[in-house]
This record gives sequence, C-alpha cells and structure tokens, in this order.
Amino acid sequence: MDIVECHSEFAYAERPVALTWEGRRLEVDEILAAWRVPEGRRFRVRTRSLHLFELTYREADDVWQIQPLTGG
Repeated sequence: MDIVECHSEFAYAERPVALTWEGRRLEVDEILAAWRVPEGRRFRVRTRSLHLFELTYREADDVWQIQPLTGG
C-alpha cells in the first residue's frame, strides 16, 4: 500500500506534504502540477531529495498510488 500524507481543509487530499517510498519518508518540497482525472486527484511533486513523483488519489477506493518519475 502506498502512503501519502496530505494537508486537508475543505476536502481530503488537497495538498500532499510527504510520501513513503521504499521504506523512507520523503517530504514534498514543491507541487509542480495538480489536476483532476476521472479517478480523483493527481499531483506531480518534487521531494526535498530532488526525486520526482506522480501521486494519484483514487477517491472511490480511498487509496493513493505513487509513481516514481526519476531516481528513487
């Protein structure tokens, strides 16, 4: 199971703040893009360790998917 910590005010998954990848907690340094897809919300993020990830929150299943884009 992929783990993403997120900031939520008005709705769940408004902004990811950290993710767990290969047993390590990586803090999100910057959200490069955010958009909606039929499954839910998607984010392209850069971590403080300079790795790029695409994060998808599938609303119907209440699960996150993490896709590495570089390194990791």
